[in-house]
Amino acid sequence: MPSYTAPTKDMAFLLHDVLKADQSDIPGYADLERDFTSAVLEEAGKVASEVLTPLNIVGDQERCRLENGVVYTPTGFKGAFEQMKEGGWTGLDMPEEFGGQNMPVLLGTAVGEMFSSANQAFTMYQGLTHGAASAILAHGTDEQKATYLPKMVSCEWTGTMNLTEPHCGTDLGLMRTKAEPQDDGSFKISGQKIFISAGDHDMSDNVIHLVLAKIPGGPEGIKGVSLFIVPKFNVNEDGSVGSRNGVSVGNIEHKMGIHGNSTCVMNYDEATGYLLGTEHKGMRAMFTMMNEARLGVAMQGLAQAEAAYQNAVIYAKDRLQGRDVTGVKNPDGPADPLIVHPDIRRSLMDQKSFVEGARAFLLWGAQLIDAAHRSEDKDADALISLMTPVLKGFLTDQGYDMTVLAQQIYGGHGYIEEHGMSQFTRDARITQIYEGANGVQALDLVGRKLAADGGKPIMAFFEMVKSYCKEQDSDEMKDFIEPLKTASKHLQASAMYFMQSAAKNPNNALAGSYDFMHLFGHVCLAFMWARQARAALDALSTGEGDAAFYETKLTTARYYMARRLPATSMHLARIESGADTVMALEADLF
Repeated sequence: MPSYTAPTKDMAFLLHDVLKADQSDIPGYADLERDFTSAVLEEAGKVASEVLTPLNIVGDQERCRLENGVVYTPTGFKGAFEQMKEGGWTGLDMPEEFGGQNMPVLLGTAVGEMFSSANQAFTMYQGLTHGAASAILAHGTDEQKATYLPKMVSCEWTGTMNLTEPHCGTDLGLMRTKAEPQDDGSFKISGQKIFISAGDHDMSDNVIHLVLAKIPGGPEGIKGVSLFIVPKFNVNEDGSVGSRNGVSVGNIEHKMGIHGNSTCVMNYDEATGYLLGTEHKGMRAMFTMMNEARLGVAMQGLAQAEAAYQNAVIYAKDRLQGRDVTGVKNPDGPADPLIVHPDIRRSLMDQKSFVEGARAFLLWGAQLIDAAHRSEDKDADALISLMTPVLKGFLTDQGYDMTVLAQQIYGGHGYIEEHGMSQFTRDARITQIYEGANGVQALDLVGRKLAADGGKPIMAFFEMVKSYCKEQDSDEMKDFIEPLKTASKHLQASAMYFMQSAAKNPNNALAGSYDFMHLFGHVCLAFMWARQARAALDALSTGEGDAAFYETKLTTARYYMARRLPATSMHLARIESGADTVMALEADLF
């Protein structure tokens, strides 16, 4: 069975040496002292490895089941969920007034990565609840907040988001679910939703569904969509659970992965619902949840790559196959361990340089969110809006690829279920699809985010990287700064190409959008690796701490710059080739 050890040392390095969280003036960051964050991370790591990891394979093999209208989660899930609630992990970064601990998103993200690495399917139950609670917090009335948030923060009640219907996924303007107004101000919701993660289960007393639907007579298309709170059980005036609402589970989807999560077909038969936010502005409210979810999915891509990588390293060190061409390394054995071979090292270094760079990128994104929300920093808000499709698309594409590399280390043993490596690959696959498929993320990046506010956010990013490169222009940083400069120029050239060619042929931008998202992602990871290298050099100069850890950081940073970052040149060449070859074939020739 696969194992998992929380990378608490790397997280502490990023929080304090790279992002310097405890030195930040963001409200609440002064509390993030090393001793405090270490205690939180260590305790979360124990929960992840001791409670959640053993249940990961159980969830994969048992799956959820639907019996007589009731959804049952795999063996052990319910007990583990109680432990999560009792430990206060479900409301770590939620407001104190509703029972949360009001920790920064930065710390919540680090903890969330551990839980997702240990058991992605399980962690989704509280993750979806967190997102639904955030939407109610941002758009709900005082009465709605008081009614739902305390029990959702504690996960006594859980939450979902209901968007997709059998005939529409990305194009939500085609939805048919209706919301008929009632005299008492409520609505009757009727329709069917599919692919609803954590749609129903036996681990909470109520499930609070956030449902997109159309009020008759409203505008056509997406402009006529509203968002509604639809509880599984109606809530009495005293806050207790009342009668069953007109909500039922039609089926549990049979999926490639995340078997431990109950992904449901949900049927609404004149279920009582309550408007969340403003009529016909449902997408505005839902995007509060979706943007949070996209960052959570980016985290899942990283998390699965980390867990798979850890197990690949163990196997590569233990499995004896062949001899080192430069000389025998295990003379007392029949063969040398896999890890002596250069191609195995290449694979492991690809994985290591990704997961550690991606972790820095994700935590930096969380810090931007805290700056935007806690300090009302508009520049930070604009930057994280720009980065969201990059985080989601790049980290999940690359995260999936890294699970495949980890599986490959095992050879044939990676393909059979005995070693459990296929689960990481199968679980990671969904991250590229849900919360907006990655092709849509790329289109959003190029079609909307690049031009946002006259292009100020992307220009601010270019200036940030340029200033950092000037500031760190020294011999000891040359190995990191020069490649970053080159990659950043590739990103700027691609953005300029879109500006110059899109007006003539919009397909030129759309055909290059996916490459642009990946080019951008590589530049962001290179920026993060340069910052990690700087922090490692500073730490080594003091003569204190774990010198081997810091030297390893520098070696891994050099690897990323030399072996991974040159992909930006390829992506730029693809972008500048335009759309002609992409669109050349007529549809009937495929």
